Amino acid sequence: MRILVTGGAGFIGSHLVDRLVERGEEVVCLDAFNDDYSPAIKRRNIERHVTSGAVTLAEGDICDGRFVQEVFGKHRPQRVVHFAARAGVTLSLFDPLDYERVNCRGTLETLAACVKHDVEQFIFASSSSIYGNSGKLPFTEDGDYQPISPYAATKLAGEHYCHTWHYLYGLPVTCLRFFTVYGPRQRPEMAIHKFVRLIDRGEPIPKFGDGTSRRDYTYIDDIIQGVAEAIDRVFDYEIINLGESQTVSLNELIAAIEKVTGRRAQVQELPERPGDVRETFADISKARRLLGYDPRFPLEKGVGNFWKWYRENREILTDLA
Repeated sequence: MRILVTGGAGFIGSHLVDRLVERGEEVVCLDAFNDDYSPAIKRRNIERHVTSGAVTLAEGDICDGRFVQEVFGKHRPQRVVHFAARAGVTLSLFDPLDYERVNCRGTLETLAACVKHDVEQFIFASSSSIYGNSGKLPFTEDGDYQPISPYAATKLAGEHYCHTWHYLYGLPVTCLRFFTVYGPRQRPEMAIHKFVRLIDRGEPIPKFGDGTSRRDYTYIDDIIQGVAEAIDRVFDYEIINLGESQTVSLNELIAAIEKVTGRRAQVQELPERPGDVRETFADISKARRLLGYDPRFPLEKGVGNFWKWYRENREILTDLA
């Protein structure tokens, strides 16, 4: 099966590429290698697959309609997994127009190419951030949406575009709402990666607010299991949460990292950041029912795996940063 993964050199995308190569799929990775963080790190994520010929790399801007159409026309993907996006809640407050450009226009260009080239299935990477501070926990797919950051708003817009293209053109679409994904290759500015790096260096970690905010931290292997199952099941149109379905406070996260690393954190107390939600908590009953989704990595196990990866790659990450 020919599968196009947009944003396939990034954190989640590269892990999916790994899984698809292991399965023997024909994989095309589309990525712009932007400078949100080191492009060299992203290239390293997929380098071995490109060098071996297991993955075809298409390098370019997802917002360039001509380029996207050329990629689809040349490779004729049967299924498309759309990860390409500007990521991060806080950064979106400072550059909302570029978030709108990449996350909205990029999605529209990809949807248009899917329809033109008769793609069998489109999987859209959405986000738990769309729920905002809706108040009703756990979050269900048919619940309230109150995005409170430009990033969240663009992800909700992307879902609406997906539904529109399904309604107008019959494109089968699955929107997967990810809940705070972490693990090896996590973006450097994300909390677990940042905290581990700073604790390892003996530098203070920033704690925004009083530490009682809570997140449904989801380990990368669990997310990839859910995405792989979604690829194997073509729905007309579905929205599905993928989380661990356990909430962890920021204080509890810091304590877990201290336990795994065996090091005490120096904590810098800071005000809460605008755009951050108070709590995320996934209802995953739909994912269990439709995908056979079965998360298996509680926080301490997942953080332990990340710490092992970080130690093994510490020097390389420093060199490539």
